[in-house]
Amino acid sequence: MKPFISPAVVISLSLVAGHASPADLVQVYRDALANDAQYASARATRDAGLEALPQGLAGLLPTISASAFTQWNDLDISFRGALPDSSRSGNSNAITFSLSQPVFNWNNFMVYKEAGFKAAQAEATFSQAAQDLIVRVSQAYFDVLASQDSLAFIQAQKAAISEQLAQAKRNFEVGTATITDTHEAQARYDLAVSQEIAAQSDLELKRRNLQQIVGRFPDRLTPLRVSVEITPPRPATMEEWASAAETRSYPVRVQEAALEVAKREIERSRAGHLPTLNLVGNVGQQSQGLSTTGASNVGSDVTSRVIGLQLAIPLYAGGSVSSQVRQAIANREKSQQDLEFSRRTAALAARQAYLGVTNGIAQVKALDAALTSSQSALDSNKLGYEVGVRINIDVLNAQQQVFSTKRDLSKARYDTIVNGLKLKAAAGSLSEADVEEVNRLLGAN
Repeated sequence: MKPFISPAVVISLSLVAGHASPADLVQVYRDALANDAQYASARATRDAGLEALPQGLAGLLPTISASAFTQWNDLDISFRGALPDSSRSGNSNAITFSLSQPVFNWNNFMVYKEAGFKAAQAEATFSQAAQDLIVRVSQAYFDVLASQDSLAFIQAQKAAISEQLAQAKRNFEVGTATITDTHEAQARYDLAVSQEIAAQSDLELKRRNLQQIVGRFPDRLTPLRVSVEITPPRPATMEEWASAAETRSYPVRVQEAALEVAKREIERSRAGHLPTLNLVGNVGQQSQGLSTTGASNVGSDVTSRVIGLQLAIPLYAGGSVSSQVRQAIANREKSQQDLEFSRRTAALAARQAYLGVTNGIAQVKALDAALTSSQSALDSNKLGYEVGVRINIDVLNAQQQVFSTKRDLSKARYDTIVNGLKLKAAAGSLSEADVEEVNRLLGAN
């Protein structure tokens, strides 16, 4: 079975890509800011949510309207024999300006109070989306690097198995090894070819996932430096991070704002029992010009100015207001429970990310030591095979152990870095500065 991409094609693509500078994490992140549809949708949702403020304020401000009309009048008047019948016709025009200023309207005042918390909720939701973008971009970026490393390790392993297979065939031809060594090496080589095909497919999927966020895929990505040292989180205790997440994470802020809105909604519903008082006024002018058949009448112009207070007292609404109050109280209880759940979820996410960082750092150190030991074991097995104290399968197993350790070490580094970003996101402190800090860990090896 042949791999999807031949070595010649890989070399050609590498030569073409070599002329372009590799993209780093900051560049990819800024491309995502401009092109990610999910982030753009969150920004538009935030902008729509902020409009709750002017809409809430509008309920406390005066409303002014104007109306006008013109009409033609054609009247036939009969006086039932007392006077001769009369016909009158003419045009009537009128224009009126009306003003209404709420003096007391508790419903509108609560709507205005709610608007501030709805705007805060929209801002917090958008800030969470901004943090999510950093995590998604970083995760996709390092997933591509991990997949590239895995493919490179498999290809190197396949090359090493190929050499071992050739050596086993030569030893069999000269009678110093059995056909079993050849069959074992051939089986491992065929398995490596299958793994290479799977790794190529996985790399393509990881590249497409990054492309979905960024809008395009860079020719190359800047890799993580091999000698990089990942620092432990500060503060150094898990509970400090969990406490910060419970109070400062953006999902918690969203639910806190939702609870405040629910509280005001109760007052807004109770306002259905309260009177409303408005200052009303209007200015209008009306003109009429009617003429009697065979004679002319003088038209009239009327200018009116009215100002007053308008009081409305609700008496009975079929129990609707009381029902709405009970519903609002139940929604407030729901919001309280949602807030508590979000706090626990945020604390759990912080603890998980903290353990991911600390355990990841320990795992990187352990795998680094294991890689040194595995390489020594491989060298010893190769030497033992040459002098006849080790068999071919021992060398193949040692080779597989080396490349598996390299793959696990590479992935552990990437996972630890991403968990560091997730930890800051859980605490509500993740920003572009953290992206730049991670970006300093990248560079040519």
